[in-house]
Amino acid sequence: MTRAFNFSAGPATLPESVLRQAQAEMLDWNGIGASIVEISHRSQDFIAVAAEAEADLRRLVGIPDDYAVLFLSGGATTHQALLALNFAGPGQVVDYVVTGHWGKTAIKQAKPYCTVNIAADGEAGGFHDIPSRDSWTLTPGAAYVHITANETIHGVEFRDTPDVGAVPLFADFSSSIASEPLDVSKYGVIYAGAQKNLGPVGVAVVIIRKDLFERSGQPRADIFDYRSHAARDSMLNTPPTWNWYLAGLVFKWMLAEGGVAEFARRNAVKSSLVYDAIDASGGFYRNEVAPAARSRMNIPFFLPDDTLNARFVAESKAAGLLALKGHKAVGGIRASLYNALPVEGAQALVDFMRDFQQRNG
Repeated sequence: MTRAFNFSAGPATLPESVLRQAQAEMLDWNGIGASIVEISHRSQDFIAVAAEAEADLRRLVGIPDDYAVLFLSGGATTHQALLALNFAGPGQVVDYVVTGHWGKTAIKQAKPYCTVNIAADGEAGGFHDIPSRDSWTLTPGAAYVHITANETIHGVEFRDTPDVGAVPLFADFSSSIASEPLDVSKYGVIYAGAQKNLGPVGVAVVIIRKDLFERSGQPRADIFDYRSHAARDSMLNTPPTWNWYLAGLVFKWMLAEGGVAEFARRNAVKSSLVYDAIDASGGFYRNEVAPAARSRMNIPFFLPDDTLNARFVAESKAAGLLALKGHKAVGGIRASLYNALPVEGAQALVDFMRDFQQRNG
């Protein structure tokens, strides 16, 4: 079997070695005579898997001891609501910097539980750039400032951590966590759906500075309370054990490959290959994002018309390049270059792009 290069924005490609290990262990994990998906989350076997996954993630990302790490069900959208419930008092202001579709979604989820101040919004410019820091209208005493570190649809990424003063910075890192070195200590909360760089869909990682647990937030059931989850080691209820296990395998793979520094190098190579091909195409391929804000993870681009866009998607699929159709909100083409996509995948895409332009330009 020859595996295609998968450019899906999420669920996304996983390392082949991880998939093969999971396949080999599916019926009999670690010689116990049962599958990992069948054993209790409270068994010593699974507790060891969970603890090892957390330790590996801490090592991989560089998470300090004064941060809790939670492995929870629900995607990033769920946690956009839970952030406000847990860390904003009734009616308290939360500042949002909106740089794309997922920033708007974060506001929608938070609005029932807090007063939203849109501190900066890139929509007027088509979400083609990050609003300059000096244009932000932050609220003194806000509960937190929220950003989306990387916008998968519009292909806009924060290349530096913004300084927001004493107010905690909360960030959705779903599509860029572990793709380059990250100073976790600059954030109050980092959260990420796993299905792009960390593992399969179905589990989210939430990294919380422990002093924030002192906030009372708003009345909520235990199941929506991060403190309760932290006190029970993410096992307040039955967790997504299969997804947690697979994420742990991905962490081990990343560490064995050289860690975040090595993936930062690979991701720079991959994204440069694709952007260079776009920029050298004489306008046949067009990326509209300001160069300083271009995402390394998700590269949207457009051909001269919709007919060519559709032809590109169909022919690339036939060539073994999957999931290149752009999001319905913007159209065009989108190449997602997450950690598990090898450099060879980006090169294969660039080769196809050049050939397609020669035949259709």
